[in-house]
Amino acid sequence: MAGKGISKGAMWVLLSLLIVGLAGFGATNLSGTVRSIGHVGTVDIDVTTYARALQNEIRALEAERGTTISLAEARAAGVDTDVLSRLVARAALEHEAARLGLSIGDTNLRDQIIDIPAFQGLDGSFDREAYAYALQQAGLNESQFEENIRSETASTLVQAAALAGLQTPAAYMDAMMTYLAERRSLAFAVLDRSALKSGLPVPSEEDLKTYHQANLPSFTTPETKKLAYAWVTPSMIIDTVEVDEAALRDAYVEREAEFNLPERRLVERLIFSDTEAAARARARIDEGIALEMLVSERGLEMADVDLGDVAREDLGNAAEAVFSATTGEVVGPIDTNLGPALFRVNAVLPAHITSFEEAEPQLRDQLAADRARRVIDAQIDTVDDLLVGGATLEEVARETNMELGSIDWHPGLTEGMAGYDSFRAAAEAVAEGDYPEVIQLEDGGIMALRLDGIDEPRIQPLEDVRDAVLRGWRAKATVAALKAQVEPQLAELRAGKSFDELELTVTEVKDMTRRDYRPEAPAAFIDTVFGMAEGQVEVIEGEGRLFVLRLDSIAPPASDTADEDLARLRTALQDQAAADIGQDLFQILADDIRTRAGVELNQAALNAVHANFN
Repeated sequence: MAGKGISKGAMWVLLSLLIVGLAGFGATNLSGTVRSIGHVGTVDIDVTTYARALQNEIRALEAERGTTISLAEARAAGVDTDVLSRLVARAALEHEAARLGLSIGDTNLRDQIIDIPAFQGLDGSFDREAYAYALQQAGLNESQFEENIRSETASTLVQAAALAGLQTPAAYMDAMMTYLAERRSLAFAVLDRSALKSGLPVPSEEDLKTYHQANLPSFTTPETKKLAYAWVTPSMIIDTVEVDEAALRDAYVEREAEFNLPERRLVERLIFSDTEAAARARARIDEGIALEMLVSERGLEMADVDLGDVAREDLGNAAEAVFSATTGEVVGPIDTNLGPALFRVNAVLPAHITSFEEAEPQLRDQLAADRARRVIDAQIDTVDDLLVGGATLEEVARETNMELGSIDWHPGLTEGMAGYDSFRAAAEAVAEGDYPEVIQLEDGGIMALRLDGIDEPRIQPLEDVRDAVLRGWRAKATVAALKAQVEPQLAELRAGKSFDELELTVTEVKDMTRRDYRPEAPAAFIDTVFGMAEGQVEVIEGEGRLFVLRLDSIAPPASDTADEDLARLRTALQDQAAADIGQDLFQILADDIRTRAGVELNQAALNAVHANFN
């Protein structure tokens, strides 16, 4: 059966998978008589295919992590299991395609091969020598490669047939959109300590002790690492870096266009299809019609006609007219390479000339900083050699321009040295017994750190945190007093009285959705609102504040046609749901084929492949 229904996009994915690593695993020695690591039904899983796929996945993981990955580390990350699972699923589809008699014709096969860029010559035509060489580098011959294409295409046809016509159920999408975009209108009042009609009592010592004991996590120090470090940054050595005048003048010449800006204009340009249309627009401008109206009539936004700031050389034929115009003036029609156009000048930007003497301080700072970074880069190997040779941070600081420092670090600390992302990552990872190593900082500096000890979490005694305990007690007491004071008013709100009648300052919110955010409200605000029934009154406690809410109305989501953001959200959710359903159906299909066909894996062959990586 000829298979021509597969999309070109899907076919390119298949072909790219087949030729990934053409210069890679083909030369690896997998000697022996074992040719497969197992089979699904009648389809073998080739040992070289598994080896190549495993190596490609390890390379991808190395690129992601930026370091060399051993096979043991890759297996610990589940890479071998993922690769094997994909190859078993592919073999299952190939088995099913063979059972159904699916294949592609020779013409289709030929067209797909000659379209692969890796097999084309300089003139873009198929190059048989390039074809043979690429396959040789991959450890394949032509018949193997072409059979792979036939098998891949046929298996994809099986998958495509199983997923054809897949649609996300309308009821599912409606439920999702109702949840995310249902609109609720409400009114709420915020009460704080100033709203109390009576003062707060003075807390006793026992009150403070009770509050302290009830909130111990708030008064417990985090685990803290005592870190020593040696570091140097460009700003620390910049004063020692010399920059001669010749280098400064060379830099000034290289950046002359930056320091010497010609006269410019802020310009808008509206292009027309022909001279007659441009002339009619010009006549309307002369009659008092604003350029904005002409732009809007064309279905454009002002951003579509904005050229930004331009110099004479940017405008071609229009340069003289535009640079002779005053601010706000419309000139044209003027013929351009895009057609006749009208131009409006929105501002005149005079030429700006910065002499070498004026630019020198900026140039000196930048060149000095650049040279300081190079000085630091040049000493990385020296510092690394010292550390590898057993030198302490103190010894490194004595023998280099690095400076010593120390910090009691915990994950919440982001000031000073802890402001560097690379420092925080290293501080998080360092453990007792680790040797210092050179770590590069984001500003071009370097550092090395050592763990000197760990302070376990510690409950701070009341005397050390008395002020914080007092603030916490007052906030809690304020909320309790406000709740007692507002309780009678809640009953009146539920009975139909307005916030104004109860002398409560009200904020009204229209058409709130679950996607909205109110920075002044407690975290439970949105969930509380969407858990309320129409007319319901609720109270939410904040930090020393009380929020009194009344839900006034519930409305369905706005129409997709009236809200572009909502339309994009529906499309994104629909695509994601379809992808998830498709993945589930594919897994069901693959599982069913494997169950019917049977799967056998050769652990000895797998071990032989793995041994080849060691």
